Amino acid sequence: MKEEKFNGITVKRIVVGSLETNCYLVFSDDEMVVVDPGGDSKKIIDEIKNSKIVPNIIINTHHHPDHVSANEKVKDATGAEIFEGLREGYEINLGNNKLKVMETPGHTKDSISLLGEGFLISGDVLFSEGHGRTDLPGGSGEEMTKTLNRLRREIPDEVTIYPGHGEPFKMKEGKKVCFLM
Repeated sequence: MKEEKFNGITVKRIVVGSLETNCYLVFSDDEMVVVDPGGDSKKIIDEIKNSKIVPNIIINTHHHPDHVSANEKVKDATGAEIFEGLREGYEINLGNNKLKVMETPGHTKDSISLLGEGFLISGDVLFSEGHGRTDLPGGSGEEMTKTLNRLRREIPDEVTIYPGHGEPFKMKEGKKVCFLM
């Protein structure tokens, strides 16, 4: 489990489930959000216990089973509330910092990304080798193109992208592989 710090927020990646989904623990000194608990609930709960911070929120970047299957077990173990239906501009407070919700449809109609200072949790929208699938129910190539163009315009090159699967990377690299330059 690798973690990085961004101006008072730590992002810890835990790879879970048979599809190797990235679950993220995003926390400040005393507040935590769990993003995409997609399997291996014991592994996630053990990491939460090791952090000594109790999460109060669970957020899913979209509702495919590989991103939500441990929601209830993590909720039951921690008392965290599952936030659903988050819309553009909603902000989650983490200490003196915020995570801002961006609606990023394309992989699914309800896909969101979470923007912090210096990082973006992109779910299955953007990967180091390309963008997410659009051929599954609720996916849209047209919406994905709009989302990718928006990310190209709004997310600086030096921002670290935390995808739903695979290794983190810089936005500069994401622009190259998705032909966004």
